[in-house]
Amino acid sequence: MNINIFGSTGTIGVKTLELIDDNFPKLRVNLLCAKSNSNLLIRQISRYKPKYAFLYDLDKLDNFKSKIGKTKILNLNELLSYLKSSKSNLSVLAISGYKSLYFLDSIIQNTDNLGIASKEAIVSAGHIFKKKKYFNKTNIFPLDSEHFSIFEFLNKIKMKENISKITLTASGGPFYKMKYKDLKNISFAKAIKHPKWKMGYKNSIDSATLVNKCLELIEAHYLFDIPFSKLDILIHPEAKVHSIIEYDNFVTHFNLFKNDMKIPILNFLLEKKSKKIKKNQNLKISTIDSLNFKKIKDDIFPIYSFFEKINKKIPQNIIKFNIGNEYAVNLFKNKKIKYTDIYKIITKVTSLNLYSSVNNIKDIINYHEEIEDKLQTNSIYNL
Repeated sequence: MNINIFGSTGTIGVKTLELIDDNFPKLRVNLLCAKSNSNLLIRQISRYKPKYAFLYDLDKLDNFKSKIGKTKILNLNELLSYLKSSKSNLSVLAISGYKSLYFLDSIIQNTDNLGIASKEAIVSAGHIFKKKKYFNKTNIFPLDSEHFSIFEFLNKIKMKENISKITLTASGGPFYKMKYKDLKNISFAKAIKHPKWKMGYKNSIDSATLVNKCLELIEAHYLFDIPFSKLDILIHPEAKVHSIIEYDNFVTHFNLFKNDMKIPILNFLLEKKSKKIKKNQNLKISTIDSLNFKKIKDDIFPIYSFFEKINKKIPQNIIKFNIGNEYAVNLFKNKKIKYTDIYKIITKVTSLNLYSSVNNIKDIINYHEEIEDKLQTNSIYNL
């Protein structure tokens, strides 16, 4: 058995490798891919000795050639060619941002089982998943905790036609008790300090603004073929319940497990295999003092009200929402805008009158780049 990891130096990639160390000594790490963290990638290459490795910022590996050993370093064209001409048992796609789309088609062709945590890829390209028969070409296994909980439950129960509503829960991030208008001078460091999850900066900011739940509703719609009218969000500060499934017969199921990303990843690695694991990941129900659920308030999370009004039947609207958020988060990270400007920029970008074709991955990437070019050549406040 072998595994390819796209985004090996990020949170999901690192946790995947830790689980392989602890529980899967016979699982061969075949390919490690990273964006720019050359120091960590070199340590991973030294530890796991993959056959191949890829770094998007390839020049950063020039100083490490003596430490690479027998691992072959691929450039982008070589990586795509390799994926199209080979087959892997498992792949993890955990590249943040729409750049993961560059690899999606090739990975789908290459792997038998795909664990996917790149929500932007599903959000931007989910409308073509069924059309391109992605679900027939590989087993797609969601690694986000909410979608994993739904996936796991539906696989066991197989009663999707009787579902009246699926609710995704949101911890609310660090500011769920504060008015949005009072967050103008919040620092980047405070915004990424999530109270429950340890994540990369992008997911942490998205959690604080609640954009992550907007994106996750889109993911759930595409992954499980559930209409938006049957999808909802509730604030759940304890982050113990990851989804709530309501049936037509008035029965409601809560899906609970520890707020640990290793649980979805571990279940993916265990897919179709029977194996005892070393760590006890069970949630001790006796330790739960209370479970609270709150409706989303516009004055705390205004982005959700805006998201609800978007015509989500038009994929371009969803893509623009996604791009606007990614662009705004990077501006905030680089101290070019205030935290509260993230919402303003998302609404402006989503409202852009740009509707190019998005019928395949190449179209979608071109559409992203077209909007990015417009953002680079115009002041965002003058769009």
